[in-house]
Amino acid sequence: MTTTSPEVAQFQKIEDAWSSAVNLRDQYGLENVISPLFVDVAANGDISTRNQQVVQLINGDDKTVNLTQKVVTVRMLGDIAVVNGTYMLHHKVGGSPVDEKGVFTHVFEKVRAGWMCINSQRTLLHEGASGSAAKTAKKNPSSAESPFHIPLFSK
Repeated sequence: MTTTSPEVAQFQKIEDAWSSAVNLRDQYGLENVISPLFVDVAANGDISTRNQQVVQLINGDDKTVNLTQKVVTVRMLGDIAVVNGTYMLHHKVGGSPVDEKGVFTHVFEKVRAGWMCINSQRTLLHEGASGSAAKTAKKNPSSAESPFHIPLFSK
């Protein structure tokens, strides 16, 4: 049996609505989830605004796009919520299908009775990432002093 916090359940519904809007090319649905102040940093480093996201949704040539997002943690900071999770994005790159797996951080602002995303950051996970993380954990079982591994700066 797993127990999910009310916050994780609440934001999973919002993330599901976001994924559904992308998958169904639902402009109204997307505009209900992302704020006019929205800034997106894609896994490839591209930065876009809400308007650019909506245009991409409507005019996108790739009809195979399918997004799934799973909330892992939610931190509530008054009228701001920081949501971390994993995502799977199926799309085409150069005509070839690609399954992109990664992690996201979404920052939400409470607006009237709901929540709207004001910032999104996605990071692509490379296939060998989990194996190297396991090797690092074996070498350094106590990672409390260095919880993050930054390749260029870590030993």
